[in-house]
Amino acid sequence: MSGSAEIICVGTELLLGDILNSNAQFIAQQLASLGIPHYYQTVVGDNTSRLQRVLALACERSSLIVFTGGLGPTPDDLTTEAIASFFDVPLVERPEIIEDIATKYAHRGKSMSPSNRKQALMPEDAEVLYNPIGSAPGIIWQPRPSLTILTFPGVPREMQCMWNEIAVPYLKSQGWGQSVIYSRMIRYWGIPESTLAEKVSHFFDLENPTVAPYASQGEVRLRISAQATSQEKAESLIQPVEAELRALTAPDWFGTDDDTLASTLGNLLQQAGETVSVAESCTGGGLGHLLTTVPGSSSFFLGGIISYDNQVKEKVLGVDSGALAQQGAVSELVAKQMAAGVREVLGTTWGVSITGIAGPSGGTEEKPVGLVYFGIASPEGVECHRRTFAAYRGRDWIRWLSACTAIDLLRRHRLRNYF
Repeated sequence: MSGSAEIICVGTELLLGDILNSNAQFIAQQLASLGIPHYYQTVVGDNTSRLQRVLALACERSSLIVFTGGLGPTPDDLTTEAIASFFDVPLVERPEIIEDIATKYAHRGKSMSPSNRKQALMPEDAEVLYNPIGSAPGIIWQPRPSLTILTFPGVPREMQCMWNEIAVPYLKSQGWGQSVIYSRMIRYWGIPESTLAEKVSHFFDLENPTVAPYASQGEVRLRISAQATSQEKAESLIQPVEAELRALTAPDWFGTDDDTLASTLGNLLQQAGETVSVAESCTGGGLGHLLTTVPGSSSFFLGGIISYDNQVKEKVLGVDSGALAQQGAVSELVAKQMAAGVREVLGTTWGVSITGIAGPSGGTEEKPVGLVYFGIASPEGVECHRRTFAAYRGRDWIRWLSACTAIDLLRRHRLRNYF
């Protein structure tokens, strides 16, 4: 089966932002795994005329249309009715659906509401896409020879069950899913998206596999996607491109797919039999939190000291009171002493410190909001790095970037020691 798919998600609550549209993400991923291209997604409110206008456009450009939402028993659940009306096909009550819904209610010790009969109304020549765990069935319908429509309820758990158990086997039986689209994500920290894009721009002209950049939460990613008859063949297409990209962009890339900065650093430290401790000021424990998200992190992360107050910096970490008085807590000298202090107190290979101004107040012309110092202490000595993050992004953003940057700086130091 050739052609492309389109996703239409129905629900005013999606437009208002009251509910995260996770259904579109799930279906998009599933279509890719089946090798079914899809180029359009639409969110439309609970309005018949607008829903039909969206459907008319989808029919012009797509062969497979997947709906989610609007299949419930309330008056604003309009999807099935709007689709049938668009194709000028009458709705017919299906007794088997009423029986199925009534049985499910009975198992819960309840009686089916009269309003649930609405969910048994289907276009007269459509197949029922049964819902194994909920009350809202969908439809499998070919209103035209070259067009297939699938509808699912908006409840993610129900939709996913129906997709996996019924829709996928049906699509494969109709000739869809004869290939796969497989992707590999290379992940970067510490390099701007524009800089990375310029460095690898010649890869963007590839057709299979394709390479595309993304940026999110301070991280940049390159997605490599290949279409083939199997995942193994797609991976074989991706492998040489990935190798070239890694060689070209080292050491800015830190991992692939589900790797995180913390897991990558943890692997480096474990391989070397090394440990790390942290001294945090403005991040207030955020760095330690990221490190302990890694399973087995106790093998490389021994602990941390949240030295928010200067007295803690002095009495616990051994920071010199004169340095605090003369240069301030947010300074290169204090960052170095914090890192060296926590390394000595906790007896680790590495000590990492963070001290900065997260805002929204406390900044000056000399030391603006967003200024952060990072100390890295090792058996060979102590180094310091300075960064200034965008103040307009807010306190939480600065704290997040600071914690991630601290991990990345130690990762780069550790890599440097390998060569």
